[in-house]
Amino acid sequence: MKEPIRKPWIWMVLLGLFAVNAPWYLPAGMIEPFIFGLPLWVVLVLVLSVALSAFLHWACLTQWNIVEEEETAAAARPATQEGESA
Repeated sequence: MKEPIRKPWIWMVLLGLFAVNAPWYLPAGMIEPFIFGLPLWVVLVLVLSVALSAFLHWACLTQWNIVEEEETAAAARPATQEGESA
């Protein structure tokens, strides 16, 4: 079974995205510059939130295999027919 908890690089990327998602590193009270009518910090939070969601989506789809070996083996076997006993 593939477990993302055993891969430290996934945790580092996740921690990094969480750390930069809150704009604590920008000067207090910063409103300008505006990007498409929104303050810079709003655009940063939106972009980084989408990046965090995309990373978690990718990690769940590609790095996490929750199907057990028994389920995989059972799916590979042909289904028993109604008249047969198991």
